[in-house]
Amino acid sequence: MSNVERDPTALRCGDPHHDTPTPKAEVLTARDVPLGGPRAMTVRRTLPQRARTLIGAWCFIDHYGPDDVAESGGMDVAPHPHTGLQTVSWLFSGEIEHRDSLGSHAFVRPGELNLMTGGYGISHSEVSTPRTTVLHGVQLWVALPGEHRRTGRDFQHYAPRPVRVDGAEIRVFLGTLAGDTSPVPTFTPLLGAELLLEPRATVTLPADAAFEHGLLVDKGQVRMAETTVLRAELGYLGTGNDTLTLSNDTDAAARVVLLGGTPFEEEIVMWWNFVGRSHQDIVEAREAWENASERFGAVDGHDGKRLPAPALPHATIAPRANPTRH
Repeated sequence: MSNVERDPTALRCGDPHHDTPTPKAEVLTARDVPLGGPRAMTVRRTLPQRARTLIGAWCFIDHYGPDDVAESGGMDVAPHPHTGLQTVSWLFSGEIEHRDSLGSHAFVRPGELNLMTGGYGISHSEVSTPRTTVLHGVQLWVALPGEHRRTGRDFQHYAPRPVRVDGAEIRVFLGTLAGDTSPVPTFTPLLGAELLLEPRATVTLPADAAFEHGLLVDKGQVRMAETTVLRAELGYLGTGNDTLTLSNDTDAAARVVLLGGTPFEEEIVMWWNFVGRSHQDIVEAREAWENASERFGAVDGHDGKRLPAPALPHATIAPRANPTRH
């Protein structure tokens, strides 16, 4: 998925829904961003923003839908490049056709992980299929650590089995949770899971105290660390917690995506679809894409032109780090 907002860093942070002066969890609000080319769909972006660049190595969270494709036109993102990251596609409904310059041709379907690695360079396209009536899901990025950020192209698919715990159903697509472990390897310790919480359910899960966690609410509202997180908001909890308690205080089912990882200690530069360490990294990646370099390869089978890179800003793109952890 392509990051095409004009100012990717101009995002808001806040916790306007609670009177507690020092909540145990922070709440990050979303910003609406048009995605793609001339027929853009709108996504809700909660990461990155000025208050927080990363949660573990998770550096990008887009949340979209449910969109009636007959009205919105669905997703049609032309071939575009990536460097220094992995893309994680996860759907709640609909279907997306994925093609990349590794030669992968796959479909993103609800409850199934598609993970693409674009270290030194990869390009791909994403188009919702004619079978899709309602498109609804998340697109996530993982920053690669310095020693692996120029790794080769890769693509992984995994359909996790649902795990039942009292009051919830869990699908673990990366890492370990509730006794289930995804077989998909990661370059840093990570957690990624979808949880369906029954009405009025409270679930306490073992957690890795070395991890920080983010909770994206897709449906309903959920309490994490006694802080209520509303739909489309992202709750953040720092390290030092060996359990996570999630409560659905409503009479309807709730759905969340739980992300986690050890704090990513490296500063990164994010611009458009590139993750680097310096302004020069971005300049070189953009130039390679605009010159149709072999660095990104070609996407076969997509009916249309490549997505052009936006103009670089007139200022130097500075590395960004998280605020001091709490």
